[in-house]
Amino acid sequence: MATIAVTPEQEVKKAPLNLTPSAVAKVREIMATQDPLPAGLRIGVVGGGCSGFQYSMAFENQSGMMDKVYSFDDLKVFVDATSLMYLNGCIVDYVETLEAAGFKFENPQVKSTCGCGSSFSV
Repeated sequence: MATIAVTPEQEVKKAPLNLTPSAVAKVREIMATQDPLPAGLRIGVVGGGCSGFQYSMAFENQSGMMDKVYSFDDLKVFVDATSLMYLNGCIVDYVETLEAAGFKFENPQVKSTCGCGSSFSV
């Protein structure tokens, strides 16, 4: 019986957040229009909005010193250490309806949201 040794570099960390296949596909579609092609997507939580916090998404050319880097079907996602505690268990989806289209954050840590739905509190 053979055993396989796993070095620490080979360990795969489970991401604290999840991107759905439709979110990954939309990010890749938008990234393909950028010049130069970004290295990945930054997802974070910033102060602001009616309820105290807002989600942020932006393309980045490299990770920051304090970032955790996760891979979703080879799409690199950068998350800063502070945002990690607010994004634990969060699911990011891309939704298209007759009325609107956009990224939707489903976060189990959110206690309340504002009326317009763009900010939240924990």
